[in-house]
Amino acid sequence: MKKYNVAVVGATGMVGNKFLEVLTEKQLPVENYYLFASAKSAGKVIDFMGKPHEIIELSEKNIEGKNIDIALFSAGGDVSKQFAPIFAKHGILVVDNSSAWRRDPEVPLVVPECNAEDIKWHKNIIANPNCSTIQAMVVLKPLHEAFKIKRVIYSTYQAVSGAGVKGFNDLKGGICGEAPQKFPYPIFGNCIPHIDVFMDNGYTKEEDKMIFETKKILNDQSIKVTATCVRVPVYFGHSESINIEFEKACTPEQVKEILANAEGVVVQDDVKNNVYPMALTAENKNEVFVGRIRRDDTVENGINLWCVADNIRKGAATNAVQIAEKAIALDAIKGKI
Repeated sequence: MKKYNVAVVGATGMVGNKFLEVLTEKQLPVENYYLFASAKSAGKVIDFMGKPHEIIELSEKNIEGKNIDIALFSAGGDVSKQFAPIFAKHGILVVDNSSAWRRDPEVPLVVPECNAEDIKWHKNIIANPNCSTIQAMVVLKPLHEAFKIKRVIYSTYQAVSGAGVKGFNDLKGGICGEAPQKFPYPIFGNCIPHIDVFMDNGYTKEEDKMIFETKKILNDQSIKVTATCVRVPVYFGHSESINIEFEKACTPEQVKEILANAEGVVVQDDVKNNVYPMALTAENKNEVFVGRIRRDDTVENGINLWCVADNIRKGAATNAVQIAEKAIALDAIKGKI
């Protein structure tokens, strides 16, 4: 079996650490791993795959000569805009976790359970969707295929880790009465209906991302999508209330059956015994959990459901590693284009 050389860019961050954890579990056919981070982390040694790896400063000079095939990026949008094209120029497939490339029509936006075939047309950059979009797509794609989605209303309840270490620390410190450093208001004992910056239309960029990415991933611009995204005092795990209107008639029982057989989905729906998805039980899992599946009687073909996933794992690291895994399986590591 052919073996590949893989770079992890942003290896010392919260998502970068999770990349390493997921890669250890997946055991992809990799000969060498190269761990990149900023100059302040360069030279630091971390244990990975049972041996020491020295952190390499991210620079074009340090990319050359390593015969890297795949680079997993989680270093922020500015770094991705600067360095993803450099890696791509060297024939390296970049899987980018930031928002830098998601809207580019020449860059596939991929959730492997939904649109893995889009990997084939990449030009050495593939975008990892927003964490809140990823978990929704794993649930909505099989339902769209069965009943054709007409309209989606998202209400999200997103963990502080989605805002990085500073967001995590705002909740941790807020418990002790410390002032917030990341969020505009205390998050402990509070919900903040404000994720990313506000736009002129009153939506936040997070909400706009979900609207745009849903249509791109499902490859259907006719779907009407709206969203309200809220930061909640939970460390890990995004929860979403999703209201769906379909073109075709369906029952909650049919929806449950389809999702029970869908890749990457676990149905937890036994309300008589208080069984439903929760952030606590989804933490550090790769699957998307769905429950509270019921009819919405205010429209002809409406369904309400509740879905939960670990935003750092499935919503970032696992999805990116799955993209790399699929690219290998599809023989879509193209080199210089």
